[in-house]
Amino acid sequence: MCSYYPVTHDARETPVETTPTPAEPMLWSGWGDPARAAELPEPVRKLLAEVLGVRPPETPAASFGEVRLPPPALSPLVLTSLRSVVGAGHVRFDDDARIRHTRGKSTPDLLRMRAGDGSDAPDAIVLPGSHDEVLGVLRACAEHRVAVVPFGGGTSVVGGLVASRQGFAGVVALDLARLNRLVSVDAESMVAELEPGLRLPQAEQLLAGHGFTLGHFPQSYEYATVGGCAAARSSGQASAGYGRFDDMVVGLRAATPRGTLDLGRAPKSAAGPDLRQVLLGSEGAFGVITSLGLRLHPAPAERVYEGWRFGAFPAGWQALRRLAQHGPLPTVLRLSDETETMVGLAKPTELGGPSSDSGCLVIAGYEGSDVAGRREKAAAILMDAGGVYLGPEPGESWAHGRFSAPYLRDSLLAAGATVETLETACFWSGLPRLYDAVRLALVATLGSPLVLCHVSHVYATGASLYFTVVTAQTDDPLGQWAAAKRAVSEAIVAAGGTISHHHGVGRDHRDAYAAEIGDVGVEILRGIKDRLDPSGILNPGVLIP
Repeated sequence: MCSYYPVTHDARETPVETTPTPAEPMLWSGWGDPARAAELPEPVRKLLAEVLGVRPPETPAASFGEVRLPPPALSPLVLTSLRSVVGAGHVRFDDDARIRHTRGKSTPDLLRMRAGDGSDAPDAIVLPGSHDEVLGVLRACAEHRVAVVPFGGGTSVVGGLVASRQGFAGVVALDLARLNRLVSVDAESMVAELEPGLRLPQAEQLLAGHGFTLGHFPQSYEYATVGGCAAARSSGQASAGYGRFDDMVVGLRAATPRGTLDLGRAPKSAAGPDLRQVLLGSEGAFGVITSLGLRLHPAPAERVYEGWRFGAFPAGWQALRRLAQHGPLPTVLRLSDETETMVGLAKPTELGGPSSDSGCLVIAGYEGSDVAGRREKAAAILMDAGGVYLGPEPGESWAHGRFSAPYLRDSLLAAGATVETLETACFWSGLPRLYDAVRLALVATLGSPLVLCHVSHVYATGASLYFTVVTAQTDDPLGQWAAAKRAVSEAIVAAGGTISHHHGVGRDHRDAYAAEIGDVGVEILRGIKDRLDPSGILNPGVLIP
């Protein structure tokens, strides 16, 4: 048992042996469950054509059988070594497994897959069943110079699942799907031990049986794993009430090529720097998380979601700032700008009254106890700041479709549009400058794109900005987006924002990350990498500038 729990089991710490049914894999060339994909309505297609000049792609998307894969590069000696650790049945190199472990789910990732480009496919997929097996795989790969890409839900949108092959004998995807147990629940301390391959919906279902919730609901919720959330420093849609995922981690165990790290034995400690933070956000470049101690919350007795309207985006974020700094904070608090509000609401004039100005939509959600009291106090602040109450319908509508946006992106890609998201964060005083800088960079590189934005994570000192961009695909959509991404990254750094609030660094943000942390910061990262992973086999090319 990991050191972040009491020394012995007793009646207060309940051992849990339930292992959930394995979840279905995601669509190989898009997001989620293929059965949930939907065609765009004809009026939407017409609007895209008239406003953005979107035209259907000339070449249809590749079928599964048309994906071009390089031949597996691992030698028989390496395969034998890996099989000796995890068993022959848990080392796969068939086309199905390799394609489903190729890249993540960013728009460039999907464009490449839709073009039949499987050139980044791993040579094999290895599925360990224990911490010791993960250690064994890392030792074998270090010995034979094989790169290792830790793989959870496969939801990365920053190039976090593509390893550099140069100098390596091959690449394996280390799929943690077999490490998917809720190991124990310490009800008195409100802490649970979970394995990293457990998907968030499964974790919620298992914890609900003990009366608890993690309260972590990112847009990738249906497929993200708890290990991936820790490795990418995830933030969920209910972060105002439950906190970010890294706030929830009280302890962890990680396997590295140098051995095991067991970290966290108290809620807080002054025993030197907190080494848990070395692994949180490390994206598999320093080690493989094999167990997590996570802070729990009582399962909410009540959930209420509602909508508010503000006349302009700055007025809305000033209202959110007041709630963040003086309270009470709703569990969910998000603000859409004028464009996102206009696009996202079917009948904005009805929601906003007789005016044709749809303004900016605020979604406020309350979970837990004393919902009525918190709503009343928050409503007084929102009204005093100029907000107009819209009732429960906008909030309930958002909650019902909160995980559907990636499916819409797939439909837009198929229609000939380039659709991608960008996110950043800064202090409240810098928010106007950052918002304008990102929008100007997108317009300068893409012409006249549709740019939507919302604030979805707030703090006493600042907030995040999350942009969605829609534009017509050119003959080179990958080059088109690469130019826009580069310009936006430079604009974010220049405007004083962080290059990522919750998507992570991956390969896409390495240069901007280096500018953000400076030369000494880069040297520190490289020093940690050299000490924990001297052969450099863990996710080479990711995170480390």
